Amino acid sequence: MHRTILSRALIAGAALVALAACGTETKDQTNQARGTKAAIPAPPEKKQVRGLPGMPPVLDPEDVYAADRPNRLSPVVKDFPSRVYVPNTESDTVSVIDPKTYEITDTIRVGRQPQHVVPSWDLKTLWVNNNRGHTLTPIDPKTGKAGEPVEVHDPYNLYFTPNGRYAVVMASLDRELVFRDPHTMKRKKTVPVSCYGVNHADFSLDGRYFIVSCEFSGELLKVDTEKMKVVGQQKLPFDGAMPQDVKVSPDGKKFYVADMMAHGMWVLDGDKFDEPELLPTGKGCHGLYVSRDSREMYVSNRGEGSISVFDFTQNKLTKKWQLPDGGSPDMGGVSADGKVLWLSGRYDAEVYAIDTRTGTQLARIPVGSGPHGLAVYPQPGRYSLGHTGIFR
Repeated sequence: MHRTILSRALIAGAALVALAACGTETKDQTNQARGTKAAIPAPPEKKQVRGLPGMPPVLDPEDVYAADRPNRLSPVVKDFPSRVYVPNTESDTVSVIDPKTYEITDTIRVGRQPQHVVPSWDLKTLWVNNNRGHTLTPIDPKTGKAGEPVEVHDPYNLYFTPNGRYAVVMASLDRELVFRDPHTMKRKKTVPVSCYGVNHADFSLDGRYFIVSCEFSGELLKVDTEKMKVVGQQKLPFDGAMPQDVKVSPDGKKFYVADMMAHGMWVLDGDKFDEPELLPTGKGCHGLYVSRDSREMYVSNRGEGSISVFDFTQNKLTKKWQLPDGGSPDMGGVSADGKVLWLSGRYDAEVYAIDTRTGTQLARIPVGSGPHGLAVYPQPGRYSLGHTGIFR
C-alpha cells in the first residue's frame, strides 16, 4: 500500500516538472517546434525632423529628395505641358522647347540679360531673372504666356524659403541677399554681404539654414533662414576659386559646391560649416543635378564638354560622359521621368539632351545667344526652393 502511494507521488511529481519545463519554453522555440518563423523585429522608427516653422513636413529624414521620384507630379502642375525653358542672356529671349520633338515651339521676349528661369514656391509661376534689366518676367507654365515684368533690382538668381514665406533674390553685384514677398516681390528685408557675387544656394534638410556661393570672391556664406542673418562665412582654400552651383546630399549631411576654377566640387559638412575638401571632376565644374532615385548626381564640366556622374552611396565619381563634338554644358535639370538630363550650352548657343542611363547625346538644339539657367518644367515635387528647379 505504501509503495503504491509512493509510486503515484513520484509519477505526479515528474509530470509537474515536465509541465513546468513546458512553461519555460520561449516563443521562438514554440514557433520552431510548430514549423513557423519567428517574428521579425520592426525596424527602428526614423528620427523626426524639426523643420523650419511653416515648412511642409520632411517626408524622409534620410532623403531630402524623396518627393522627387519619377513622374510624381503635384496636382498643381499635372496638367501643364512639358517644356524646356531656356534663357538666352545675350538675345534677351527665352526659347521654349518641346522635349518630345526637340523643336522650339516659342520664343518669348524678356528683359535685359535673362540668367535663370525659376519655378515659384507654389509651382504656379516661372520667373525669368532679367539681371541687367532689373526685372522679373512671370511666365504662366499652363499657357506659356508671359505677364507684365515686376521691378526687382539685380536679380541674378532667385530662391524661396522652404516655408514659402519669402523669395530670396541673389543680388550679385549689389552684394545683397534680398528677402521679398514671394508673390508681389516687394522688398521685406535686405541683408548686405561682404563677399562678392552671391550666386547659388541650397537649403539644409530641416530648412533652417542655407549655404550660398560667392562667385567673384571665392567664398561661402551660411545664412539662418528664420533670422535672415549671415551666421558663417569662409574663404575657399584655393587661389582664384569661383564657386557656382550648390546641392545638399540626400541625407542632408553634406553640401557640394561646384567650382569653375578649381575644376571640381567642394564637399563640406553644412551643420559644422567646416573647411571643405575638393573632389576633382573636370575643367569648369559648374552645375549639379540629382537623379530621380537620389543615388547619383550629374556634374556639368563646362570647360571640357563633359558630364561627371557622382554616386552618393559609394562617395565617388563612377562615370564621365563626353559630349560628341565638345560643347559648354552649363545649367539645366532632369526630365520628370528621370531619363533625360537637359543642359544649356553657354558658349555655343545650343541645348543638350542627354540619356541619363547611357550618357548618350539625344539631341543638340540651336537656341539664342548665351543660353544659361534653363528650367525643365514641370518636375516632381511638392514645392520649389528656386534656381532652375530644386524641389522637395
